[in-house]
Amino acid sequence: MLQLQPTQARHKRNRLILPFLAGVLIFTGPFNTGAIPTAHAASTASQAAVTYKLVQQSETIVTSGVRQISYAWVPSDKTKATEMLHVLQVDLQNPYVQLNAMGGQKGSVTSRQSIGAMTKETGAIAGINGDVFRTASGTEGVPMGAQITSGQLLVSTEKLQGMYAFGVTKDRQPIIDNFVFTGTVTAADGVTTFPLAGLNKSAYRTEPDKAYSHVNALYMYTNAWTASERPANSAATPTEALVVDGIVTEISVSGAIQTAIPANGYILRGHGTAANFIKTSLIVGDRINTTSSLQSADGKSYDPASFQMMVSGHTLLLNNGAAVPFTRDISGVSGSADRARTAVGYSKDGTTAYLLTVEENGGREGVTLKELQQMLVELGVWKAVNMDGGGSTTMVSRPLGEFQTQLTHPTFYGTTQRQVTNGIGVYTTAPQGTLKGIVASGARTLFMGQQATYSLKAYDSYYNPIDPNGLQPTWSLDKQLGAFVGGTFTASKPGSAMLQVNAGGNASDSIPIEVIGEAQVSKLLVEPNTAVLKPGAVISMQVKAQLTDGRQLNVPASSVSWEFRGFTATSSDGKITVNKVQNNIAAGYAIARYDGFGAVAVLAPGTERALEDFENVSYNVGFSATPIETVGAASIMTGIPGRETSKVLAMDYDFTVGFGKRFANAVLNNGKGITIEGTPSSLSLDVLGDQSMHWLRAEFTDVNGKTVYATIADQIDWAGWKNFRVDLAAAGLKGTSKLTKLYIVNKEEDQDERAMQGQLAFDNLSLQYPPDQIAVAQPTIVMTVGKKQATVDGKKTMLPGAPFVQKGTNTNYLPLRFVADSLGAQVVWNNKAKRVTVLRGDKMLELWVGSDNMTVNGVRQPITVAPMVIKGSVYVPVRVISEQLGQKVDWESKTKTITIH
Repeated sequence: MLQLQPTQARHKRNRLILPFLAGVLIFTGPFNTGAIPTAHAASTASQAAVTYKLVQQSETIVTSGVRQISYAWVPSDKTKATEMLHVLQVDLQNPYVQLNAMGGQKGSVTSRQSIGAMTKETGAIAGINGDVFRTASGTEGVPMGAQITSGQLLVSTEKLQGMYAFGVTKDRQPIIDNFVFTGTVTAADGVTTFPLAGLNKSAYRTEPDKAYSHVNALYMYTNAWTASERPANSAATPTEALVVDGIVTEISVSGAIQTAIPANGYILRGHGTAANFIKTSLIVGDRINTTSSLQSADGKSYDPASFQMMVSGHTLLLNNGAAVPFTRDISGVSGSADRARTAVGYSKDGTTAYLLTVEENGGREGVTLKELQQMLVELGVWKAVNMDGGGSTTMVSRPLGEFQTQLTHPTFYGTTQRQVTNGIGVYTTAPQGTLKGIVASGARTLFMGQQATYSLKAYDSYYNPIDPNGLQPTWSLDKQLGAFVGGTFTASKPGSAMLQVNAGGNASDSIPIEVIGEAQVSKLLVEPNTAVLKPGAVISMQVKAQLTDGRQLNVPASSVSWEFRGFTATSSDGKITVNKVQNNIAAGYAIARYDGFGAVAVLAPGTERALEDFENVSYNVGFSATPIETVGAASIMTGIPGRETSKVLAMDYDFTVGFGKRFANAVLNNGKGITIEGTPSSLSLDVLGDQSMHWLRAEFTDVNGKTVYATIADQIDWAGWKNFRVDLAAAGLKGTSKLTKLYIVNKEEDQDERAMQGQLAFDNLSLQYPPDQIAVAQPTIVMTVGKKQATVDGKKTMLPGAPFVQKGTNTNYLPLRFVADSLGAQVVWNNKAKRVTVLRGDKMLELWVGSDNMTVNGVRQPITVAPMVIKGSVYVPVRVISEQLGQKVDWESKTKTITIH
């Protein structure tokens, strides 16, 4: 399992034994704006019929010789997510463009940083993440393959099977090959030699023999190795020699040299037979000679200095324009799962390099490696290698007219970039030119009611950014989707428009603006921080929208309107304040609407009681962990950031030692727990997150002594304090119980994506007690097609209109209000929108007259037949309304009897 350094946050499902996930979508060829249909490599038989087409979404110039292109991978099955592919297309023949390897801070191969930090430090104008690296406890996280930066070999390859690397020679020729490192140290006599096993390498197991890498081996370490040991956990006592300008200046037998390695020197570190070589063949003052080379799979030898750059990856993906069998086991990179991917490739003529990423965030799931291969083939890539992926997948680029790089697309974590071992940077040496154009800068996607401010950028004839001060922009929209005043746009109508700007004489630009409409929303979700409904309560209401193309976006509070049923309230800045609650209601409904699309938060009258604020704790708080190597502490503390003057429960943990699934527990009252009276519906608490991406849970003991678990957060993806609500009813907690632990789980899979060390804190634990579970009527309703008379629980009643069977569809229709009223539901008719809303228990159904879709608790669903209005009454398909409300429907064709029960 690869693991990151403890101080770094990283996440999700990388399953690397050596590398983590990765894969790149490689788009080559001309910038075709048309759709390219292709077969999607299905992972199951049910997916075999799904086809995909590649649709270019955008194209922009990053610098002279570099273009950035985004594509949508659109499925024929609309229930599947549309994936996004991002490409940096680099003209290797452009004299001003250069690719180079980026690495850790100040050139260190044992420290990591984000791709954004790498580009900032080195001056790159774009970049992607690179090599896979080990993150297991005790390893330094250096690249597993070779890294050459500016012609200097910084890290050699490991002795592994099937790992390929991407390089560019100093004469600008791209190469992807399986390189093997060879080297020799020759003593002063010119005869005695010893093979050099590697340069700046961590300890590892070689393949296929699974031998210890540093046993009886000689390694070289330079000042690029900044870790405290050379290396840790090598299971070998070293003998070392310091060589400066080719002269042996110091030898240490059975121990590490303490002298710092100068820039013009290196250390030879040997064990066993290699240690004997140092002791018997090297003498302080001797001049020795060290050589190294990289050999390709066909036996060709390369001087590392002949390369401008090299970054290794993982398996070979394409050769000669065709998919090839994977050269390395892909289970370690979750190759058969949908994940974010990073890859590098080049064109058949060798003049163009492609740096590519596949996005995974929100509704976008990424792709498998086989799917990635198919995309590359369809795009015309000639040869390609898979790089690190999953949470590591990152692309940054400098938008036209900007001076700094930015994330090209969200990472798996959103805006957070994982710290990685190295990357591939794109550089420009173009001189300053004259004004060529301007760029409109600002939000491209908005919701109605949202405001966005736009500004002007400028660039020269080489596409370098220049200061736009002094340019007087004039803005205009080709479609009136809202008001544009003084550079600020307020969206008021859904649709797409082009924002045009003119400045500096003849310079102009346009930027597409998309205002999201109801038709683009597939799911609307309301996340209240509490479900307790009581006068004076202030409830935070976060609203999220998932779009039909897979994007998941937060809907700004200014774009949301609210309807309240069963209580009155006011809304402001994403919060509602409850004013008055109707007497004797089982539930209140807070309905969030965006452009008519609705989602509901079901709130119940009840009480809220403080469980623990940790100000006056009279019991012990302790720490426990699994495995036993895990260390940490839990205690009541003051001075925690954000709660400096109050007491909180803080827990420190350290997972850097041990294997497998790991737990860190804050244990309450020696495991006896703190008492929870009655049967609360939920527990709310404040949690100080550390972006560690661990699974956060709580442990309870119920009234029968049974252990009950509840999830607080699937992953700790936030920093700072955040409020959470835990659904205790869903966890099955009933009766007087005990809260025994607050704990985190570092799952066995993808540990390289999570922090090994960190600190959490907990505060303000409160319990919410609703009345009895929301009760709904469960009558038996019997109706007959063509007759107005029906029975409800055996009692005769008259319908406003008779049920009927629609010709052509054989669908039974019945009056909505009668059935809804009989089931104890609330029915709300909106005449303008021709929309009917049905509220019952914890469900909200919405249907539109003449529409072939409905929503159930904010999720759009297709229906085969639409509601209709007959003589002022809304008629609906019997099964649609009844079964969605949890009832069963029986049909007796002989008597044409409909029974709802």
